[in-house]
Amino acid sequence: MRFSQPLRSQGLRLSSILAQPARRASAFPRNRLNITATSYGSSSSQLCLNRNFSLSVSLRTPLTMNAQELSQYLADAPPSVVRLEVEKHFDALTDKQKRYAHFISKASFAGNRIVLRQVSPESEPIYDFIIALHKSSGGDWKALAEKAGVDEAGLNAFLQYAAQFLGNSGNYKSFGDSKFIPRCDEKVFASLASTSPEAEKHYKATNGAIFSTDKPGLLHLGFTDEGHLTTYYPDSPDITKGEIDAVAKWMQKTGLLPENTRLRKTKDGVFELLIASAVTSIPRGGGDIGKDTEYKITEGPLEGKTVKLVYGDYAAEMKAITEYSKKAAENAENETQQKMHTAYATSFEEGSLEAFKDSQRYWIRDQGPMVECNIGFIETYRDPAGVRGEWEGFAAVVNQERTRAFGELVRSAPSLIPLLPWSKEFEKDKFLSPDFTSLEVLTFCGSGIPAGINIPNYDDIRQQEGFKNVSLGNVLSAKAPDEKIPFIADSDLEVYKKYRDAAFEVQVGLHELTGHGCGKLLQETSPGEYNFDHTNPPISPLTGKPVTTWYKPGQTWGSVFGGLAGAYEECRAELVAMHLSCEFQALKIFGFGDGTTDMDGEAGDVLYASYLSMARAGLCSVEFWDPKSQKWGQPHCQARFAILKSFLEAEDDFCKLDYKKDDLSDLEIKLDRSKILTAGRKAVGDFLQKIHIYKSTADVEAGTKFFTDMSSVGLEYWGTKVRDVVLKNKQPRKVFVQANTYLDEATGKVTLKHYDATPEGIIQSWADRE
Repeated sequence: MRFSQPLRSQGLRLSSILAQPARRASAFPRNRLNITATSYGSSSSQLCLNRNFSLSVSLRTPLTMNAQELSQYLADAPPSVVRLEVEKHFDALTDKQKRYAHFISKASFAGNRIVLRQVSPESEPIYDFIIALHKSSGGDWKALAEKAGVDEAGLNAFLQYAAQFLGNSGNYKSFGDSKFIPRCDEKVFASLASTSPEAEKHYKATNGAIFSTDKPGLLHLGFTDEGHLTTYYPDSPDITKGEIDAVAKWMQKTGLLPENTRLRKTKDGVFELLIASAVTSIPRGGGDIGKDTEYKITEGPLEGKTVKLVYGDYAAEMKAITEYSKKAAENAENETQQKMHTAYATSFEEGSLEAFKDSQRYWIRDQGPMVECNIGFIETYRDPAGVRGEWEGFAAVVNQERTRAFGELVRSAPSLIPLLPWSKEFEKDKFLSPDFTSLEVLTFCGSGIPAGINIPNYDDIRQQEGFKNVSLGNVLSAKAPDEKIPFIADSDLEVYKKYRDAAFEVQVGLHELTGHGCGKLLQETSPGEYNFDHTNPPISPLTGKPVTTWYKPGQTWGSVFGGLAGAYEECRAELVAMHLSCEFQALKIFGFGDGTTDMDGEAGDVLYASYLSMARAGLCSVEFWDPKSQKWGQPHCQARFAILKSFLEAEDDFCKLDYKKDDLSDLEIKLDRSKILTAGRKAVGDFLQKIHIYKSTADVEAGTKFFTDMSSVGLEYWGTKVRDVVLKNKQPRKVFVQANTYLDEATGKVTLKHYDATPEGIIQSWADRE
C-alpha cells in the first residue's frame, strides 16, 4: 500500500476549452463557444490554447460537455516538473552497491511498457511517438518545430503534454485516473509527426485517441460495462462486473493469485487469464495450481464455462526484467538479497506469484540495506475490480539520518497501538517490528511516485511474518515553484507553510507503520481452524455483543471488500495517523516538543498543520469525483473526503467551511485548534473504530454502507458549488525527472546522469533509457 502526496492548490490556468466535437456550454450562445486561444501557422482554425486572445468558434456538432467540465481534462500548462535529487546519497555507495542499484533500476524501467499497456490502448504508441520525435530531432525541438511549420505556442503545448504523459506513464492521470488532452489542435501533433516516418507511424497507431473526448465515460478508467476504459480486461468489450467477480471467486477457490494477470473474454465465451511471464507456455514443473491450463467452472453464474491460463503476457518485457533481476542477485550484498532477487527472477520468468511471495519474505528479512528496492505487480488501485496489480519497481538509497527517527517510531509502536480505539482481541497478538527507512529515490518506474509505502500487501505475510515501511524523502521534499495555497485562512497561513512538510512526514510515518501495520483480521484460517476463540467470540465495541462474522478459508481482505478495499484501507490508515498524532510522545519522536501536551508550542503547531492539511486535502479531493458517473476516481481522495466530512460533523463546531459569497470564491477552512484534542480526536476515533471493526470482522455489508455514506458527494452542494471552486483553484500535480545510471563494463563502475527540470529534460531522460 502506498501513501500519496496530499493535494496541493491547483491554479486553473485555463479560461478556454478545445473546439472539439460533441460538447455543450450552457453559458454561451447555442452552438457557439467563446475560446481563449492563440493561433499558429497559416490557418485560423488551428488553435493552440493559451490565455492571450479571445475568439468565437462555430460548432457543427451537438455539444455534450460544458466549458468547465472539459477544462479539467486539458494537460497542465505548464506542468510542474521537479527533479528527484539523489546524487550525494548515491555517491556515498560502494561500487558494488551502485551496480546493485543499477541493475534494479534497469529491471524496474524494463517494465515501463507494461505500465503503458495497463493504462490505455493508445499509451504505448504515444510514448513511441514522443521518443521518435526526440530521436529524429536530436533534442533540438525548435528546429523540429520550424521544420513542421509549428509556432512556439504549438511546440510548448506538445512539450507540456509530453512531460505530463511521461510523468504519469500514460495519458490518464495516475492520481485520479482521468484522461488529459493537449491544449492545441490535432494539426500540431500531425505536423510534428510528418517530420519523421517513424514518428508518423506511431502517431497513426494512436487512432486519434490522444484528442478524443466524444465519449465522456472513456475519459475515466473503470469497468467497461459502466462505459469507462480499462486494459486489465483487454479485447473484452462485453465482459461484465459479474463475470469478473465470478472468475475472481473461482481463482480464490483454486488458490490462483490475481496480481500478475489480466482477464480476457473471447468471442466463444472462454475466460482467458493472461499471466505475465517470460515463458509463453506453462513452466515444466507446472504453475502455481498445477500442470493444467484449462479448467471448467463447476458452480456459480459461470457454471460450465472454461477458464484458460495463457502464459507469456508481456513476454519480452518479463524476459528482460528476469535477466536484470539475475544481475542484481549477482551484485547483492548478502545471501538474503541474493535469494530475494533469485525469487524475483523465478516469478517473472515463470509467472509464479508463489515465487513472488517468497521474494517478499526475503525482502522483509533484508533489514537495514543501504540500497532498498521492491519490484513487481504491487498495487491494485487502477484495476476497477481492485485485485490486479500495476507494474512498479524502485531503487533507492537509505537516508541514515532520517531513518534513525523512524527506528525510534518502530520501537515506540507497541506502546502507541494500544491507544487506538479497540480492544486487544481486534489487534495482532504481537506487533511484528518492521524495518522503517527513509529513502532517497534513485529510480521509480510506475504511473506515479508515492510519498510512502507499506508492503507486502499479502495478508498472510503481513499478519504472520511482517512488513516494511519506507518514506521517500526526496519525493516529500521536492518543491514546485510559485505554489499557491487557497482555502487556508490568512491567519493560519504562516503556521501552515512553516509546518506542513513536518506534519506530512509525521502523517506518512504513522500512516504507514501504525496505520497499515495495525489490526487483526478474524479468520477461519483453514476448515475448523481459527485465529481467535470462535466459541467465545470477542465483543464488538459497536454493538456490545459477540461478533458474528469473520473471514472464511481462502478469503482475504481484498477479496471480501473488492473494489472498495483500497479507499477503505487508506481511510483507516489515515485515521490511525490522525488519532496517534494527538499523542505528544509520538510528535516527540519526530523532533517536536518534549512529549508533554502543549497545543501552544511547536508540537501543537505541527498537530494543527496536520489537521488543517487533512481538511484541505479532503476539500480538494472533490476534483477527483466524477459528476457524470457520480463515482470516485482516486482511493486516497475518497478516503480524505470522508475524513473531512467527519471533521465537519464533529461536535462543538470543531470544523466548518466559511464563506460569504454565493459562488464560494472566498471559501476558507475554519478549524478550531483548541478543540483538536477533544471534539476533533473524538470524531476521528469514532470513525476509525467503526471502519476498523467492520474490516477486522469481514462485515462487508455494514462496512460498505458506512464508508460509502461517509464518502458520498452528491450533486447539489459538494459536486457542484464546492467542486467548481476547487477546480478554479487547482494547480498542476508534480511530475518527476529522474536520473539514469550507466555501467562501464570494463571497470565495473556506475555513473549517474541528471537532467534539467523541464519538459525537454524529462523527455531526454526517457529517450536515454531506450
